[in-house]
Amino acid sequence: MVKFQSPTGMRDLLEEDFKHFQKIERVCQEIARFYGFKRIETPILEESALFEKGTGFSTEIVKKQMFNLETKGGDHLVLRPEGTPSIVRAYLEKGMESLPKPVKLWHFGPFFRHERPQAGRYRQFYQAGLESLGSDSWIIDSQIIQIFYNILKSLGFKNLIVEINSIGDSQHRAYYKKNLVSYLKDYRNSLCSDCKRRLRENPLRILDCKQEKCQKIIRDGTPQIIDYLCRKCNNHFKNVLETLEELEISYKLNPYLVRGLDYYTRTVFEIFEETEPTFLPTKATSDVAKAGARDTESEEEKNQEPLALAGGGRYDDLVKLLGGKETPACGGALGVDRIVNLIKKRTKKTRKIIKHRIFLAQIGKFPKMKALKLMEKFRKSEIKIAEALDKDSLSSQLKLADKLKAEYVLILGQKETLEEKIILRNMKTGKQKIIAIKKIVGEVKKKTK
Repeated sequence: MVKFQSPTGMRDLLEEDFKHFQKIERVCQEIARFYGFKRIETPILEESALFEKGTGFSTEIVKKQMFNLETKGGDHLVLRPEGTPSIVRAYLEKGMESLPKPVKLWHFGPFFRHERPQAGRYRQFYQAGLESLGSDSWIIDSQIIQIFYNILKSLGFKNLIVEINSIGDSQHRAYYKKNLVSYLKDYRNSLCSDCKRRLRENPLRILDCKQEKCQKIIRDGTPQIIDYLCRKCNNHFKNVLETLEELEISYKLNPYLVRGLDYYTRTVFEIFEETEPTFLPTKATSDVAKAGARDTESEEEKNQEPLALAGGGRYDDLVKLLGGKETPACGGALGVDRIVNLIKKRTKKTRKIIKHRIFLAQIGKFPKMKALKLMEKFRKSEIKIAEALDKDSLSSQLKLADKLKAEYVLILGQKETLEEKIILRNMKTGKQKIIAIKKIVGEVKKKTK
């Protein structure tokens, strides 16, 4: 017999998972609303061209990781691999360009990438994202980072560190790319196969390569983009760093951070949790810190690249690229699955029995029917009640009530049903009394106040 399993890299979410997902969503909603962000949900399926153009033809996401499909009508669609192009598409399609700026939106939901499944990475994964469209002010970059930082703090994360860089604007980045290619050409034969291709298509992506041999080349003398910023971009970045200091948010300058998407401009950032506290730099012009290896929490994770809990940046060209007016924007996303995994790892694995103060027991066909009707009255009165309608034995139901630590048991037998009455038993004292069914909800309310 064939045994079906969930597809590779995808998994079932059970109740113990959902409570963490719901908590993260609730915290995101509360904080996003406070800062004036409105909820948006985009379709899980989008046109393939939206990400090919928006995310970038040369990105790993578009070249290797998208789940593409063709409909019977010949439409080329994709399971959304990330959120920002979808948000920009909705911004343009729904006429949000005419709204007061900045337009602030947040979202929460599943995304899909065909990558190698490993710890913290799934082919169906969840993100919570923030997008602010319409302002080019450095204060927006700082606020986006602050909100993600506050969300993670509210979820119990400590020793957070923001790795941050500026990759300049698209207009002035060409000179840096020219110098980067000039440097890397001498090491072409030593680069991995992906980076040899990137050298032709998008040399900035090489800075993001995780291959050890490429990392060594990058660290040994690659030109740093921060040294090639124009005055406007430099001032923008300096103001962001000074704001982080004012907010007492620890950061580390990472000159090799570029993020894996083509649309980023100026500020890019990622937020990690370090195992040891990192102290706030004293000035925005602090020495550039090389991004070193971090300790991980278990032996089995020692060789894995640490995963960012959140990341994002500014994307001032994307709205225009997708057909709108020139519109500066900034945003980012939380890796919900990574956060859930860390929370679960730190939570003591003890199976908790959910306590119910009231248990409804029944004996016989008509009492079962009456019990269903009675439960509806309790639901409307917002009184939680446990039951075992499929069981016929009163003793087995009382055992379950005892296991659930129920304070009171309501007992419906054939006689009680015919007389429109019910037995209320105190499980601690064993005392019981008979009450009219029409009065039992009120009586339970008094007992459970």
